[in-house]
Order: sequence, then structure tokens, then C-alpha cells
Amino acid sequence: MSQWHEDLIAVDEARTLDGLFARRVARSPDREAYRYFDRNTQTWVSLTWRDMARQVARWQRALEREKLAPGDRVAVQLRNCPDWVTFDQAALSLGLVVVPLYTDDRPDNIDFILQDAAVKLLLVQDAGRWKRLVPIMPEDENANLQRVLLLDESSEAAKFARHDERVRLVGDWLPKDGGKLAERNGDPHQLASIVYTSGTTGRPKGVMLSHHNMLWVAHGSLTVIDCYQQDVFLSFLPLSHTFERTGGYYVPMMAGAAVAYARSVAQLGEDLATVQPTVLVAVPRIFERIYGRIEDQMAKKPALARALFDLAVRVGWKRFLHEQGRGGISPLFLLWPLLDHLVARKITARLGGRLRIAVSGGAPLSPDIAKVFIGLGVPIIQGYGLTETSPVITANPLHDNEPASVGVPLRGIQVKIGPDDELLVKSPGNMLGYWNNHSATKAVIDANGWLHTGDQARIERNHVYITGRLKDILVLSNGEKIPPADMELALALDPLFEQVMVVGEGKPYLTALLVLNADHWVPFAAELGVDAKDRAVLKTEKVLGAVQARVKRALKDFPGFAKIRRVSLSLDPWTIENGLMTPTLKIKRPKVLETCAECVEAMYSGGPAD
Repeated sequence: MSQWHEDLIAVDEARTLDGLFARRVARSPDREAYRYFDRNTQTWVSLTWRDMARQVARWQRALEREKLAPGDRVAVQLRNCPDWVTFDQAALSLGLVVVPLYTDDRPDNIDFILQDAAVKLLLVQDAGRWKRLVPIMPEDENANLQRVLLLDESSEAAKFARHDERVRLVGDWLPKDGGKLAERNGDPHQLASIVYTSGTTGRPKGVMLSHHNMLWVAHGSLTVIDCYQQDVFLSFLPLSHTFERTGGYYVPMMAGAAVAYARSVAQLGEDLATVQPTVLVAVPRIFERIYGRIEDQMAKKPALARALFDLAVRVGWKRFLHEQGRGGISPLFLLWPLLDHLVARKITARLGGRLRIAVSGGAPLSPDIAKVFIGLGVPIIQGYGLTETSPVITANPLHDNEPASVGVPLRGIQVKIGPDDELLVKSPGNMLGYWNNHSATKAVIDANGWLHTGDQARIERNHVYITGRLKDILVLSNGEKIPPADMELALALDPLFEQVMVVGEGKPYLTALLVLNADHWVPFAAELGVDAKDRAVLKTEKVLGAVQARVKRALKDFPGFAKIRRVSLSLDPWTIENGLMTPTLKIKRPKVLETCAECVEAMYSGGPAD
């Protein structure tokens, strides 16, 4: 690794997030900072730290003209791009508080956030998104919002600018030259951002994070995971997600690494091949999709190819355990050069061929999926955290990677197991509190400063294992307590099941709501001899019985209590648009239960199926 050089900026040197940017510009002005795809020229464009400093200076001058005071809130609703960074840095350098918004969030949710945070300036991706917001937030009802900036320069955007004095096109609003980058000596413990959690119940809460919170966690992450100047991150998780913001924005800035912005999740495969990243920050859903495609392809291949694939995973996994000091040498290792050439390299090539580390967080990653990727040479490590902890609490080091765990606490973080096996955390990354919500803050951070995560866990060999979620524990009518998360993960490994929710609170037995994958439903229906287009067949005994058999197979290794007695099938996905998922793609369990109330009632009306 001698060609890899570290260039970390210390927390005390940076002091604030805008101080981090200024130090990085001073240290490596001519190194690549960001790369993005220009849709006009259809080419990838690279920007140096010096280029970024010029752009931030322009945003600083323009924001200064808006007569905003330190502490005022400004919101950003952009796709991942260099403009997200320049806006964020300019706002932070003026003492403003940044409120990130999801580009695909529901308009009523965004309206609530803008009102709750009393946002004064809003940067929006395009006219289409602003058009969706206008009907629910007229000027006379949102007196705080004094400026709306549209990044696109379409005719529709220009029309909005002509007819609403609040609206300006970014191209017209920014000065041609911003002059020198302005720097300040800011307070590290000052509020930097309010990040609204996309709660699965009720209205979102505004998590208040300071400059020091996020800086400390970025640096703490780098004590567990090495990052170098030569690294290239591929960024595709929304920057409004704190996991991406800290891990895919502040961490590479602190390390002097470059970030390339993917065009879209749909084009991720092409972008991986083009960018050839060394670091990938992702949620489990990405790895699940890649795994699903591999499984589909393997199912169509001859028996020999499938046997070779399985052998490659098995031998690769044994090699991994040996390298980790948890397994011995095997004669099978002699087969690895051949298996690597025939199988493993073809998989790693799809991820660009240079991947040094892939971080999975935001939700649990199935150990079975991790085992396949790690066995094939994709170095996946799982981490864990909350928006309320900026967000990282734990991560697996490459040299001590236990995929079934979420890793070891970052240096300086204390963890312990509280009542009901709840994981409690003390960290310099712990939030300042919830915005305008003292009672909610008090409910999460106790008098001794321990933050209650709401997750159940155990700690072994300093590794944290998440075992369930306090709120998601199902208590059957007989008093038996069952955590549904692992069952749902196991069921989701079956490509037929796109989305899964285990039901049973206050009921005599467990059932499951299953949203079927449309692509897999068609051949499955053909196998059963039923019409895939006729939704009525989803309620027939023939289809339900066949699905029940698959459910039973998926849960065969679970204890006796984890038995799904009945299922309800649907082809209508739970989405952000229909209000059944959060912008971070977590299922809103109460909403799904409310929407599917009749289906749930039907599963319990006739008693258990077996």
C-alpha cells in the first residue's frame, strides 16, 4: 500500500465544517475534489479544490446579499452534485443552519419541515419540484420563506421567476466572480444543521447537529476505516441522508479523497464501470439488488457453472476467515487462483474492479448476502448509527470484520446495554437535541447523557450485534415476544418477495404481508398454471399454498416461534409517494397496517392455515 498516502485534517485544525473545507483547499488546491456527469456535453467533468473554492466564494457573496443573520435556516433540495457542496459550505461559513431535504419527499412533508424550521431560503433542483410545492405553501401562508432558488434554467423555471418575486434562477442570482473565499473563526459547537428524521410514525423530528458533532464522527470513522488521497468515492445515496453526508462528503474531504457523483441508481452499473471507485458507501438494498441479479443469472446457467460459483464463495469465505484469524489453512486454497479467474473477478469487475472497501449502513445487511460478496472478494463492512449520532456509532474494521455484527464503537464512543437489552450510547457525535421539541429530547437522552437508540443489542468481543428494535417487537396474545426483523430479512432473500412485513402484535400467531416482485411473479404464476395478470389469483389456495411453502423454506433455520401461519399477497409496492415508506426507504409499519387492515383481518378470521 506504499503508493497510498494519508493526508488527514484533524478536528482541532478544522474546528468547523467550513473550516474543514478551507483547510482542504489550502492543503491540496490542485487535486481532484469532485467529478460529475455534464448532461449537456455528455461527458464527465472534474473539479479541483481550487475550482470549488471559487464557486463557494460566489455563493458566499450571493447569500450575503440576502441579508440573512447567523442562525437563520436555509434548506437544500438537490440531487447529489457539486452545487450541494458549494451551497452547504457557503451557508455554513456565514453561520447559517442548513436543512437538507429529500428530492423525492412528499410536498406536505417538505411544507411541514419548512414551516417547523422557519426556513428563509430554499434551493430547489428544478421547476417541477417547486411546482409541486406551490399549491400547499402559498406566499401569504409561509411568511418566513423569502427566497426560492431554482437550479435549472428551463422556460418553466424562468416563468416562475417572472411571476413570483421570491423566485430566482441560480444562474442569474450568482455573481460572475465571488472574489476570495471568505473564512471565519466559528464556534465548533454552534448549530450547523437540522436534519429531519423520516420517522416511521408521526411527523419527522428535527435533529440538531453541531459542526463538532459531524466533524468528530467523520474523524472517528477514519480511525476505523483507512482513507487515502488516491481514493475515489462513488456517491449515490442522497446527501440529505446523514450517512452519506458524513461518510460520503465530510470523510473524503477530511482525507483529501475525490468524490464522483453517480447519475442515478438506474445507471449505477455503468457509472461503477466508468468511475472505477475504490470506496463505496451504500445501503443494503443496493447489495440486495446486485445479489438478486447474480442469483437470477446463476439460475439460468448450467449445473457446472452454478457449482463453480458456489465453490468460489465457499473457498473465498474460508480464505477470508483465515485472513481474519478465525479459520485455519485449507487445501481448497490452492483452487483460488482458478476460481478467482473464472468467477470472482467477473463479479468484482461489475463494481469497477478497484473496490477497496464497501460500507453498508442505514439498515441491517443480511449476513448471507455479506458472505457471498466477501467470499467473491468484495470487501463489505457493515456499520451502524443514527441521525441523532451524526450518524456513525460502530463500524467493522477491515482487519476485524465480523459481518453478522455492526462493528466496534468508534474511538471515544461509549456503548452499554440498558434495560430490555437496549443499546445506549455516549458520543461526541450525540445531537444537541430535537428542534423545538424538548420533551422528545428528554425521552431519548437521559439525565446521565446516555442516548437511547431504541435498538436491542448484545456486545461480544467489543463487537455490537443488533438483535431487534424495541418498538418493533411483536407481542403475541399469549405474551410471547418476537423480533420480526431477522425473519423479514430472511424472507426478503427470496427474489419473489420485493417487500415483507411480519404481523402479529396482540394476535394469536404470526402472519406476513408480502409484496411480490413483478418480474418474478410472472414466471412463478406460469409454473402454477395461473394467469399472472389476474390479481384475483393472489387470493387462491393454490397460489397462497405455493407461497406459504417458500416462506417455510426461507424460515427453516429459525426457532419454532418464528412460524408464519398465513400470508397476504400484493403486487402494489409500498412507496414514498403512497406514504407507506420514508425517504430513507424504511417501511412505515403503522401506515401499512392501516392501509392493509382488511387483509390483516382476513388472515386472522379463519384461524391458522396449519
